[in-house]
Amino acid sequence: MYVTDTDLIYRSRALWVPDAATLVISDLHIGRDEASNVQLPLGERDDLLQRVQTHLKEVTPETVVVAGDIFHRFDTVTSSSRKTLAALIDTCVDTGAECIFVRGNHDTGLESTHNTTVVDSYTLEGLTTNSPQTVICHGHTEPTTTAERYIIGHDHPAITIEGKRHPCFLSVPNSYQNADIIMLPAFSRLAAGVSINAASGSDLQSPLITQLEHARPTIYDNQAAESLSFPPLQSFRTMLWAQQGLLVNL
Repeated sequence: MYVTDTDLIYRSRALWVPDAATLVISDLHIGRDEASNVQLPLGERDDLLQRVQTHLKEVTPETVVVAGDIFHRFDTVTSSSRKTLAALIDTCVDTGAECIFVRGNHDTGLESTHNTTVVDSYTLEGLTTNSPQTVICHGHTEPTTTAERYIIGHDHPAITIEGKRHPCFLSVPNSYQNADIIMLPAFSRLAAGVSINAASGSDLQSPLITQLEHARPTIYDNQAAESLSFPPLQSFRTMLWAQQGLLVNL
């Protein structure tokens, strides 16, 4: 059985759910540049806003859900990070989209404002009868809401193909209490991720994924503007290692 995701559209570090008119992103890690003294060429704020604006323009969502780790720092939230968050909210609101923030393990300083809502999990509405009941949560703890499918973040999965590292989505069937899991890559381009090329379920921090053999990676090719889905890792790894002329014991 493969994970049920035919109603989902994979985009650049984002997931579009047309039936629910909802755009899902995760792991913004606002303030990551301040914490490490590493900056993107455009600056963290401009980079995040420009990429969010591109999604808003192309799919015009009614709701934008951020699946946790909005901030990077655990302890304090700087003035600059709050300004970035406010600019992000304004960008969504200006296009008519409601912001829903799902609390992640980094988000101890996250509070609701008049333009947004903070929740522990969010259930998608408007899905067709053929779509599984879907809950969005961060994925760092076991959810309290039962669902047939969970959309999560937290681990920032990435895969290396032909020497190039790609942020990737992971689609895992029957993973948590027989529910399917869709794990998103980090929306932040500064957040380090877990390489899944040779990883096992124990290498991930999320308790919702315990094995990766049947996980199917999907990457988004920005140049071709299309998503590329690959076979489950159990077979795809064999292809990757064979490509490099290496023998592995799977």
